[in-house]
Amino acid sequence: YVITSHGLAMIFFFLMPVLIGGFGNFLLPLLLGLPDLSLPRLNALSAWLMLPSAVCFIVSLFIGSGVGWTFYPPLSSFPYTGIGVDYLMFSLHLAGLSSVFGALNFVTTIFSSFFYFINTRVSIIVWAYLFTSIWLL
Repeated sequence: YVITSHGLAMIFFFLMPVLIGGFGNFLLPLLLGLPDLSLPRLNALSAWLMLPSAVCFIVSLFIGSGVGWTFYPPLSSFPYTGIGVDYLMFSLHLAGLSSVFGALNFVTTIFSSFFYFINTRVSIIVWAYLFTSIWLL
């Protein structure tokens, strides 16, 4: 249970939000030298979805029933009682939605500045952001 929870928390709350989600969206225009992202409202929605996601995640820790829920087959077939796992799954869905909105914003920003790329050399991190965002979508 701890390994699965740690993996989900690291992916959905640290890795994707920092690199692609609401918090990482402020780095890309700075790297490109652009004034702002293509869809600032989508960026704001991406950032603000992380707050209810984190609240649901913390609530699931306090009201969880300690079922040892996991993705892996021996334990995934056991029924669980209580709403702790439901809060956890809802929080992970919100965090994933935040990352998808961030990825859409990344892709539109990079493609809208395509002609800027033709005349300048772009750092490898911008290309990494682009390919990671496309893979996320």
